[in-house]
Amino acid sequence: MIYIVWNILLALIWAAATADISLGSLIIGYLIGFVVLWFMRPIVGPTNYFRKVWKFVVFMGIFAKEMFMSNMRVAYDVITPAIYMRPGVVAVPLDAKTPVEIAMVANIITLTPGTMSLGVSHDNKVLYVHSMFIGDPDELRREIKEGVERPLLEVMR
Repeated sequence: MIYIVWNILLALIWAAATADISLGSLIIGYLIGFVVLWFMRPIVGPTNYFRKVWKFVVFMGIFAKEMFMSNMRVAYDVITPAIYMRPGVVAVPLDAKTPVEIAMVANIITLTPGTMSLGVSHDNKVLYVHSMFIGDPDELRREIKEGVERPLLEVMR
């Protein structure tokens, strides 16, 4: 946790030193701070911060790809005369344990066009998801587990 604070502080110092408090300057400052902290690891001590940042970048790439593909699928269904959607509800077993993890998984699913989280079972072990396009329910469960839940939990844990 201390590494993220130092990294943000270094980004703010960079932005102040360059007299440019903009998003671009903060990102450059964050990247420079990241490199500085990387080289300071032997002095400061071991951490999993760098692995978590990498997993977050990977997750954001996966999420961007899923968002793009879902948008294209929904847009294609809207602009073509034939209707390809087969809506339905699927129960997805959860590996997420804490309320924050469950809420994050549900929110990421809801942010993706064509899917919406409906609710969680009373024991917090199953998430009910509505999807516009259900071909094979097992395939949809696998996509949610592998494309959303697993990468998100890697970042959060």
